[in-house]
Amino acid sequence: MHAVWLDELESLQEIAENDSARRLFLRMAVLSREGRLEPFLTELAADDELDAGTKGAVVELATDAPFLAAVEEYLHRTHRVH
Repeated sequence: MHAVWLDELESLQEIAENDSARRLFLRMAVLSREGRLEPFLTELAADDELDAGTKGAVVELATDAPFLAAVEEYLHRTHRVH
């Protein structure tokens, strides 16, 4: 059980430390919360620069509202601390 939480915290911290990832996840969280995720997903599908695996991973994360809410909360809380 503790190993799962450590993995989750490490993943959240990696997102927090990567400026591009942090911005992407915060943007996806806002779009998800506001019910405006569909245009983002359509644009993602049309992006020829991303491979299918990356697109699939982003779609999976973008459509996981509880995960995005957790990431957003973590990022906001840790940003205040630093």
